[in-house]
Amino acid sequence: MDEQIKHLVNKTWVASLIQTPSRIQSSAYPSNCSQSTAKFCCTADDARLMIAVSGIPGSGKTELAQSISKRINQIYASESPSAPPISTALPMDGFHLTRAQLAAMPDPEHAFARRGAEFTFDGEKFLGLVKKLQEPITAETKDVHAPSFDHAVKDPVEDDITIPATCRVVLFEGNYLSLDKEPWRETAKLMDELWFVDVDFEVARKRLIRRHIKAGIAKNEEEGNKRAKENDLVNGQEIVDFRLPVQEIVKSVYDPSWEEP
Repeated sequence: MDEQIKHLVNKTWVASLIQTPSRIQSSAYPSNCSQSTAKFCCTADDARLMIAVSGIPGSGKTELAQSISKRINQIYASESPSAPPISTALPMDGFHLTRAQLAAMPDPEHAFARRGAEFTFDGEKFLGLVKKLQEPITAETKDVHAPSFDHAVKDPVEDDITIPATCRVVLFEGNYLSLDKEPWRETAKLMDELWFVDVDFEVARKRLIRRHIKAGIAKNEEEGNKRAKENDLVNGQEIVDFRLPVQEIVKSVYDPSWEEP
């Protein structure tokens, strides 16, 4: 995965090759932007670079988005040690419908059994967040807050994630961010790039079993396997079958350093 991450970091950002003045005074841009076609160097001074990382459950999209954001921040810190981090990875997990909302559906038993399917997410709310982050950055721009998901209580936690006003690169990650269905289709149009993490379904299944046991969703491998096959991988097939065109496809392969303990 390291070579693929390196490619995506270079495409998104760029490490300094020579020490030259910033493109504009107090700019966040890397010092060699004038020599680069990196996406951030082509981003307007008052805008955020927004990239959506999608893939089936168990593909490794969370690790990918976090790794790229971390490396960008490391490069930026080497050039601007006193500046706050410039990149963040933002999961869509916090946009799960609450248990109360699922219970209010016409078939709550089905809704709970299929939690994680596209219809169990608040896509319109996620679209609203993306639109908010797309607004021009000014001196008056405030931090933006997003929900997280607490597996212990099995519900979202409102305003638990902060996207600082100083953040200029946002890597969204989630199952449905390249799904050819509204409102995800409209959300995708607002992104600067769409990336898709491609994984063998069998690799994903094994990862999901471990994840479900660790999160307390399943008591044992048998329950974890049932959940993976009857829900997660069903969702995964929809994600693959109805994927929008993307700019990057990342191959997720078995890598012990990426596997959850």
